[in-house]
Order: sequence, then structure tokens, then C-alpha cells
Amino acid sequence: MRTGRALSLVLLLLLAGCGDSARDPLLHGYVDADYVLVGAEVTGRLATLNVKRGDPVKAGAVLFTLDDRDETAALAQAQAQLAQAKASLADLLTGKRPEEIRVLDAQLADAEAALTVAQKTYDRNRDLSTRAVVAVATLDQSKADLDSAAARVQAARENRAVANLPARPDQIAAAQQQVSALAAAVTAAEAKLARRTQSAVAPGRIEEVFYQVGEIVPAGQAVTSLLPEGARKILFFVPEAMRSTVRPGQRASILCDGCASGLTATIASIATDAEFTPPVIYSKESRAKLVFRVEARPEGDARKLDPGQPVDIRLGTEQ
Repeated sequence: MRTGRALSLVLLLLLAGCGDSARDPLLHGYVDADYVLVGAEVTGRLATLNVKRGDPVKAGAVLFTLDDRDETAALAQAQAQLAQAKASLADLLTGKRPEEIRVLDAQLADAEAALTVAQKTYDRNRDLSTRAVVAVATLDQSKADLDSAAARVQAARENRAVANLPARPDQIAAAQQQVSALAAAVTAAEAKLARRTQSAVAPGRIEEVFYQVGEIVPAGQAVTSLLPEGARKILFFVPEAMRSTVRPGQRASILCDGCASGLTATIASIATDAEFTPPVIYSKESRAKLVFRVEARPEGDARKLDPGQPVDIRLGTEQ
């Protein structure tokens, strides 16, 4: 009689345990993260390394630089050429310099003085010619001298007027195009120099450092691995039989050894294709079964869990 009652109690406990497991099963997974690999855009020697593994960094903090001596020199040369082209364009737009204008003013004054003398000589010879005092040839010479002096004055006046004008439109257009081309060269040189320095794209923690100062870094190769804030995620797998009960937005409790209670995550996505149970969560019960990969975003203190840490997941209700 006692044996029968004991057996009944054991059966009830087993059924109760099976009911809890079926209603709220414990799933297995681990903490993962979306890392940012910060690498070199071009090949170069690592000149400075400002971080080490485990360092917290802010967005925009310089992580490392490559040797940039060639790029710095190229930028200085491009800037000098641009400055020279701008000066030439300004010279074409403003006309002659004040010193050159003063020379033209003096030439104009000299030509006008010579014209005055030539005019007086011609007038006097014309008077004398009417009284037959001077020869006709003398009058003709003075008339030629007067015309020559008048032409020199006209030329000096035109040169003075041109001195205030800019260069020809085609010359100015060519100079402007030269300035634009050299400005583009400066921009390209600045971009090349900027690519020698890499900064953190987001606040987070340096997870790994792959190169040290003095080593050659190939183009596209990561120098550091950055774990941004909020990049952690919980990966776990649900059996095919449970697939229809799991939905994005559903809450899940996170359990792990030594962790505080009350950790939670929200399911973000569910794989559409089934796969075999990954080795990382092999167990006697789940081995060789088809499962669906589920990704959840941790909340609150669960965001402090370290990537790679194994966790257990118990599904809850939707939000």
C-alpha cells in the first residue's frame, strides 16, 4: 500500500516536471556581438597605436595612424601650387600693379609735354612761313613732329587706360580652370592624408589589437576590433516543434552561471531556414535535431554580458 502511494507521488512529480518543461522549456545559446573591424584603407607602416585590448573609447577617438610623411609632403606641394595659381588669377583680374601704373603716368606726362613743344614749334613756323621767313620744308617737318607727338600722347593714354582693365576673358577663364584643378588636387591630397588615420566610428570597447607599431599593415586588413555599445546579442536555437510559438518582440529571460536574476532580452529575428544543432550547444536531448536560429537583443544589465558567454533562455510573453 505504501509502495503504491510512493509510486503515485513520483509519477505526479514527473508529470508536473514534464508539464513545466513543455510549457516553459529551457533553451541553450550564447552571447554574441556585431564587431566593427577598424582597418587600414591603404598599405602602410603602423606609426602610432593609441589603444590596447579592453580600452573603452569614445566615438571619433583616434585609434591608430599610418606613416604619412609622403602624403603630408604631397599636400604641402598641392597647397603651394594652388596658392600660386590663385595669385596669378588675382593679377589677371586686377590689372597692373601700382608701380607699373606710375611708370605709365610718367610716360603719358612726357608725351603730353613733347606734344606741347611740337605744337608751339609748328605754330611759330607756320607764322614765319606766311611771311616767307622759313622754308616750306621746315614747316612740313614741324607738322610731322606735331603729328608724331600727338600719336605718342594718344598711345600713352590708351596704355594708361588698359592698365586698369583685367586680362582678356579667355586668359581669365584659363586661370580659373587652373585654380579649380589645383583645388581638386588639394582635396585629393587631403583625403589621402586623412586615410592614414582611423578613428572609432562609435563608442565602445577595444576587443582585440592585431598589429603593433612598426609593422606593415596591408590595405583592408583590420588593426583593431571594436565592440560598439549596444552591439551585443543573444543567439539561441529553438526546435522545429516550437518554431510557431516564437515571434519577434517576444520577451525572454536570460539565465547564466553567476549572473544576477531578472536578465531579459527581446527577440529581434528568427531564421526562416532550419539547421542542425550547432556544436556549441550540443546536448544529449538536442543533438542532431533540426532547429531555428533566433537572435535577441539584451536589455538592461544583460547588455553587460561578455561575448562568448553561454546562457540559457526561457521564453516569456510578447510585448
